[in-house]
Amino acid sequence: MTDTQQKLDWYRRMLEIRLFEDKVQELFQQGLIEGTTHLCQGQEAVCVGAMAALRPDDYLTVTYRGHGHAIARGLELETLFAEMMGRSTGCCGGVGGSMHFTDFSRGLIGAFAIVGAGLPVAVGAALSAKLQGEDRVALTFFGDGTTNIGTFHEALNMASVWSAPVVFIIENNLYGEYSPVRVTTPLDDLAERARAYAIPSVVVDGQDVAAVHAAVQEAVDRARGGDGPSLLEMKTYRYRGHSRTDPAKYRVPGELERWKERDPITLLGAALDLPEDEQRAIRTELQARIDDAAARAAEAPYPTLEETRDYVYAS
Repeated sequence: MTDTQQKLDWYRRMLEIRLFEDKVQELFQQGLIEGTTHLCQGQEAVCVGAMAALRPDDYLTVTYRGHGHAIARGLELETLFAEMMGRSTGCCGGVGGSMHFTDFSRGLIGAFAIVGAGLPVAVGAALSAKLQGEDRVALTFFGDGTTNIGTFHEALNMASVWSAPVVFIIENNLYGEYSPVRVTTPLDDLAERARAYAIPSVVVDGQDVAAVHAAVQEAVDRARGGDGPSLLEMKTYRYRGHSRTDPAKYRVPGELERWKERDPITLLGAALDLPEDEQRAIRTELQARIDDAAARAAEAPYPTLEETRDYVYAS
């Protein structure tokens, strides 16, 4: 694949994620999605650039804001819509919902609603690969707020001591729920915390998909080669509020507009020098696919009581 073709694929995937998330908000407002949703518009370059560095047999854990990661990993749109609508054709049989996209066949071994819960799982998966003599790698994504809890420090310490092939990726979108990161954290570059555990770290422009890919590829290669874990901090931004109907009034005036000037999809489109008519054609094609996938998902049946029982009780 040429460099131009790869970047065009990244452009399409990022736009697909953006339109998917817009559709999720629409479906939620229509009452078709129960529970809550956490959307990732603005952060698409992180998940797309990172996934491009993985092999199909590598492991992955994500957060409740994990729709983009699942799409970038190759999960089908219809199964994701169905999961959020609580339908039996969803990736978890309709019993997980928006915050728990999981597909072991693609290495996505967990999407966690509990802050930081995916880190020790990823360390365990990485250690299992090492003990079995496999060269599989685990990636774990988490937000800036996670770096303030005990699980973060325990996971980094264990990964360092065991030289586990795991890559820790902070998606620093400047807010832990409704709190600006500098209100809860005494430093600007969270990657500095890796030094306490003798783990190499780097701060990355999370709006530049090529920069994300290059940094993750280097860390993945390092882990696969037996040189242990890395910590990457992706500086990015979420356009919507924390969840559902959060209007994000806690933002500084003009902040959202400044970040949109470096929109990851716009930046890559400019780098590819895509004509406006081609961009419109791609958007129209992807929107049609997304609308069709959502419509098919809405026609699927709900799981029966018998089908859900196995998720609650041991048989």
